[in-house]
Amino acid sequence: MRTFAKISQVAHYAPEQVISNDDLANIMDTNDEWISSRTGIRSRHIVQDEQTSDLATKVADQLLTKAGIGAEEIDFIIVATVTPDSAMPSTAARVQANIGADQVFAYDLVAACSGFVFALSTAEKLIASGVYQKGLVIGAETLSKAVDWSDRSTAVLFGDGAGGVLLESSDTPHFLAEKNRTDGKRGQGLTCGLTGLSSPFSTKGDNDPYIKMDGRAIFEFAIRDVTKTIAGLLDSQGVAADSIDYFLLHQANSRILDKMAKKLGVEVDKFPANMMTYGNTSAASIPILLSECVENGLIRLDGSQTVLMSGFGGGLTWGAMLLKL
Repeated sequence: MRTFAKISQVAHYAPEQVISNDDLANIMDTNDEWISSRTGIRSRHIVQDEQTSDLATKVADQLLTKAGIGAEEIDFIIVATVTPDSAMPSTAARVQANIGADQVFAYDLVAACSGFVFALSTAEKLIASGVYQKGLVIGAETLSKAVDWSDRSTAVLFGDGAGGVLLESSDTPHFLAEKNRTDGKRGQGLTCGLTGLSSPFSTKGDNDPYIKMDGRAIFEFAIRDVTKTIAGLLDSQGVAADSIDYFLLHQANSRILDKMAKKLGVEVDKFPANMMTYGNTSAASIPILLSECVENGLIRLDGSQTVLMSGFGGGLTWGAMLLKL
């Protein structure tokens, strides 16, 4: 019998410290009206003494508790992040150690704001292979350490947080279709963590740990390319856009969601949003949004709703996934 995968549990965690737009106005030349009118963002969670693996571990613990299972019952952990604690060990390996899942394989996936969608795509195929039965897929970021806090064009956008899902085997299909893309030729539109050469035998290059973004180019990329991919995916499956229950999209900018909804001919009410209180949390944004939608009863996780997820950002990367949740 063929094996499928399903999302059985969701969870999210955000640092306790909340930084408002007014707080940012105290350290840079900006104000609440300037930020909120352009992005929809009014506040964001910022870590004080937590690392990315700490946030991801909180989510992993919640998922296991909700499922009523022990760490020994899962087979793998994938963490999507561009802000790991370290290159080695990976954030996923740290989570594995923290929860005592000694038998699993664990690794990080780096695809910026598309990271969770790409990781979920990968994990679904691991489960569908029939070799693995349960896995954790987590998006986690501490973008506050990658932001230049003197650059108001980027510093006002980002926040810290984590969200994730427990993926389990199923005898019915829940992952219906997907389309994932990368365009490295446009990758310089959004960069972070540039590392120069440092050996005594090399010409040293530039080091730049901070996020740099061509805001206009990324905005247009999202409206044009991502919307086209979403529409193409739906068309390939013979699914009308207005028949989708909810569109769970990367939470970068409220104006992007508004314009995407208009281009797809769908009421914006079908595009849940939480960037108002989280900001852009990159790979964590979609799983945080999904978890909140389940928490408030918007999404039931009973297989009765059709949902489209889409992440887009650095790489440039983007992807769309059609699911039954």
